Amino acid sequence: MGWIRLLIRLTGFLVFLAGTCALAITLKLVDLFRRQPVDRSPWAAFCFRRACQCLGFRIRVHGQPTEAHALYVANHISWSDIPILGCITPLRFLSKAEVGNWPIIGWLARQAGTLFIQRGSGQARRIKTEIRRCLNAGESVLVFPEGTTSSGLAVLPIHGFLLAAARDANTPIQPITIGYRRAHRPDPIAPFIGDDSFHTHLIRLLRQPPTQVDVVIHPAIDPACPESSNALTALIHQQISTGLKHIHAGEFEARSTGLRTAGAPGLPRLP
Repeated sequence: MGWIRLLIRLTGFLVFLAGTCALAITLKLVDLFRRQPVDRSPWAAFCFRRACQCLGFRIRVHGQPTEAHALYVANHISWSDIPILGCITPLRFLSKAEVGNWPIIGWLARQAGTLFIQRGSGQARRIKTEIRRCLNAGESVLVFPEGTTSSGLAVLPIHGFLLAAARDANTPIQPITIGYRRAHRPDPIAPFIGDDSFHTHLIRLLRQPPTQVDVVIHPAIDPACPESSNALTALIHQQISTGLKHIHAGEFEARSTGLRTAGAPGLPRLP
């Protein structure tokens, strides 16, 4: 059954990639005849939802995102965090530079407005300025302050330098927890860690039955409230960690509200 499932899903995923590339090219051509570029946000959300459907994710959203734009911060488990969070609310993402070099995926990420940073290259100050510019323009940006992916069992120490962009732009910070579960236990397949490659990880995901993804949206934080950057970083880490503990304790297992992209793709039904 695993190979049959892989064949069907991989075919669907490749068709999805081809359609998304055609859409991106069409939008670039349309831009040539317009004074202002086409807003990519609704198209990106549509593509993210279809990607989650192809990957077989069953997503449930708990909580309500802020109505205004914000700096979103989340724990980081896999490359799949991006389409999952991208189908919940319009976002621009900050990703490691290596993703921008992935065939097709990297090009599509650039078309969606993803910001890229090379770890250890001293680009953090420039990226913070770019994030502040996006926030001042009314766009929401999501960063993964752990700086790398984890096993999904706990939240790694987070780096607070980029969070200062929210304070500079007088924009709220929206913490988010994402957790993957399979057979009522933390999913060991979803984490994209170590020297794993995108294509081998994708094949492992497509071979397996659908995994459940819980996304907890915590109350937004006024970046000016904590007395120091360390206090702000500690508060965000505590909120995200608490959400992950609730997810892996199975507290959301009995709930049926949310976004179920595997069977019924669409907008999240938030409380």
